[in-house]
Formats: sequence, C-alpha cells, structure tokens
Amino acid sequence: RTGLGKHLFHEMRYTEDGAEKPDFVLNQSAYRSASVIIGGDNFGCGSSREHAPWALKDFGIRAVISTSFADIFYNNCFQNAVLPVRLPAEAVAELAGELGPDRNNLTVRVDLPAQTVTLPSGKVMSFDVPAERKQALLEGLDDISMTLQYADDIADFQARDRAARPWIYAATWQTDAKG
Repeated sequence: RTGLGKHLFHEMRYTEDGAEKPDFVLNQSAYRSASVIIGGDNFGCGSSREHAPWALKDFGIRAVISTSFADIFYNNCFQNAVLPVRLPAEAVAELAGELGPDRNNLTVRVDLPAQTVTLPSGKVMSFDVPAERKQALLEGLDDISMTLQYADDIADFQARDRAARPWIYAATWQTDAKG
C-alpha cells in the first residue's frame, strides 16, 4: 500500500526514460503538494484494483472532486480513506477555473462533516456522501471495523440461531454411502 505515490499517473507524469513531464499538473511547483485533485467525468475508469486509491493516498491526495466516478474506484476510495466528491459539471468547471496556474490562491477546502467544498473565492458548494461512508471516514473505520461495532448483536443472533437450528452448527457431517 505504500510507495505507489511516485507512480501516480505514471504515463502522464513521466517520459519513457523516467524524466518528469513539466506540463503535467502535479509536476508543477504550485501543485506538487496538492491534497485535493479535480478529475474528469468517470474518474477512475479502468482502475478497478485498489492500487489507484493507494497511489492517490500515498502521494498525499485526500479527496478527488469530479462529476462522476467509476463504481469500483469510488468504493475503493472509501476503503482507503480517500474521499470521492461528486459535484455537478458546472461546479467542477468553476472550481477548475479558480485553480488555474495564474491564480494566487490555490486553496480548496473540503469539509467532510459539513459536506462542503469551499472554493478559493469563498464560494461554498455542497456535496452528498452516504452516511455510513461518512461515518467510516470520520472515525477511521473500514468495513470490518464497522461490522465489529455490531459484535454483540451478531453474537445474540448466532446464539438464537444455534438454538433454533443446531444442525447448521454441527462440527461433523455424516452421509450414507449413497449421498
């Protein structure tokens, strides 16, 4: 999960001999320490493995703002503490316009508890995020730790189910020669 940040957008960031491409945005001094990036439509398409969010996180990206995300990538972001923020196309275009290289203020604030993005101009835009995903990010939980919050309920269910259907929990199974 670590060490992948240097390979983020590899084909776009580097030449074949490994030199940085100066025109790629993350290679420009104003954007080298970016923690929020703006992506195009269907961001993450083709990135169905967790390596893409791992690379984003390792590079220092904490949020990706786009109009839409590939489904698997979107879910993998939450699993790896990267917030995917969906905004309408007009809002993404406005944000990108405020963050151009000729601008002095390149600060975008993404506030997960308030579910807002604040542009350099001070304009605030709202976004939606599923409540359970928001909770997981805010509390640093993955799917397993979220499930373990219900350990007592799970144990109660298992005890009731074991009493009602003991054969399901039998340690050994016997069959006759025909079966």
